[in-house]
Amino acid sequence: MMASSVIFIFFFTICGLAAFVNSQVDSCSSNLNINGLPFDSASLHCVSAWSSQNFILRYAQTSSNLWSFVLSAPDANSYIAIGFSSNGLMIGSSAVVGWISATDGSSGVKKYFLGGQSSKEVVPDGGNLVVNNSAIVTQSSRLYLAFQLIADQPSRRIIYALGRTGLMPSSPSFSLTQHSSTASTALNYVTGQTSSLSPESKLRKSHGALSMAGWGILMMIGAIVARYFREWDPAWFYVHACAQSLGFLLGVAGVICGLVLEHRLGVDVSTHKGLGIFILVLGCLQVMAFLARPGKSSKVRKYWNWYHHSAGGILIVLAAANVFYGIHLARKGREWNVGYGVVLAILFVIAVLLEVRLWVRK
Repeated sequence: MMASSVIFIFFFTICGLAAFVNSQVDSCSSNLNINGLPFDSASLHCVSAWSSQNFILRYAQTSSNLWSFVLSAPDANSYIAIGFSSNGLMIGSSAVVGWISATDGSSGVKKYFLGGQSSKEVVPDGGNLVVNNSAIVTQSSRLYLAFQLIADQPSRRIIYALGRTGLMPSSPSFSLTQHSSTASTALNYVTGQTSSLSPESKLRKSHGALSMAGWGILMMIGAIVARYFREWDPAWFYVHACAQSLGFLLGVAGVICGLVLEHRLGVDVSTHKGLGIFILVLGCLQVMAFLARPGKSSKVRKYWNWYHHSAGGILIVLAAANVFYGIHLARKGREWNVGYGVVLAILFVIAVLLEVRLWVRK
């Protein structure tokens, strides 16, 4: 009897969990049967728009200049948004945003012009989208944002965004807070094929490669030369100065690329940016210290040496950490991490061997 009860409870627990999981899932294989939509949704095409966040987009051209869209996403008590961009970037695009608050039950659908990163540059009721009917409904723990666009052909470059939990637009300003996650895609309206975009991919690679080579590698090589090859005077000094100078120039170019990239993408990378600017300041201080270095016989030379070595060591450590953090932010994955890690490992082994050689000679 007890065994039967346990089996009964276990069965219904599993069924309950399965029902909860399924309530969060929508797919293109299921029929869309949602009450409260402002137009007929029976004949819409369907694509998996953003698989990591389980965003499903249904669309159709219902007349010569009228397009119907239904964006489906899990109800995470945050806004959902779909933007139409000319170049795959968020800044400069126009978006339709929908939300239903779990706190007070308020809901809304509004269009925005995404003119920049700050809330003041995100303009409610702005942009070039002409929205006809719109509505947002919730069913089975999912949000369904439905709207119609008056357009001959909507942009095929589509951006999706998910807001932060509990932060919804509200009257009277309806200001939009920073999203928690976003994705840029390209949609072929005829075939239904969708592909992920990586906006400004060349600029991303330039920023990463320049910063890694300058701050993350050449600065280390210059420091190794300065510590372990002083017996070859003055050759070590010229090699050290050349390595550090080239590393500084490449690093500055990397910072400039990073600032331009941040502006174009409209992303929040405040920690990475802050570390990069601090590293740049340390690099500038090192250049000024080099130009103002006292003579070898000066009484303050030992204090200059202490400062120069300390600042350089801090720069190198922070640069390596920020390179790995930048790889993480760019989602470049294992290849970039392993590649840079191997370079660091080689430099570390060389430094250890040279340090042992230095101690043996003493």
